[in-house]
Amino acid sequence: MRILLIDDHALFRIGLRELLERRGLEVVDAVGDCEVGIALVEETQPDVVLLDMRMPQMSGLDVLQVLRDKGQRMPVVILTTSRVETDVIASLQCGAQGYLLKDMEPDDLIRSLNDIVSGQTVVANELTMVLARAVRGDEPAKNESAMDQLTPREQEILCLLAEGQSNKVIARNLGISDGTVKLHVKAILRKLDVHSRVEAAVIAVEQKFCRKDEFN
Repeated sequence: MRILLIDDHALFRIGLRELLERRGLEVVDAVGDCEVGIALVEETQPDVVLLDMRMPQMSGLDVLQVLRDKGQRMPVVILTTSRVETDVIASLQCGAQGYLLKDMEPDDLIRSLNDIVSGQTVVANELTMVLARAVRGDEPAKNESAMDQLTPREQEILCLLAEGQSNKVIARNLGISDGTVKLHVKAILRKLDVHSRVEAAVIAVEQKFCRKDEFN
């Protein structure tokens, strides 16, 4: 089994890589940068991608969506600390083949990865009630507001949108590429459930989300 790990926490990333390799699994790479990870997926074609949910550049859902949009169909597993219902359901709806928790036992992780690579969808045992509620059609618990689901970078870009800045100006001010800004804006619109950057900016202003000194 060839595994690619994308997680911004260096200690966890390094530790998990060593654990997997001691179990005889090949880790083709373990990176903390989402864009680098996406490029490596295309380049190395791993058997499975392990993906953190909460990362500063892009969320795990954003990375998963980009991979699927690029036609990458290998199993992607969300490996996270988040037990939030909306995260679990959204991950599966976006095409994740697994949703596992970082505090699981190593043997259980290896067993789950083998099941996932063989074609099964695996969700942490602790989260089965979440799936049961989803199957019944119950509404997910409102544990997080739409704004809370934005990464720090997305929050920063939303406030710049609210100031009326264009993608090019935002890219220049933040020292990132236009393409990266576009990815962030797309994620913001999806998470806020709006169709335009103007609508997103209006929400930010109406909720008084942005304070001038917040991101300085």
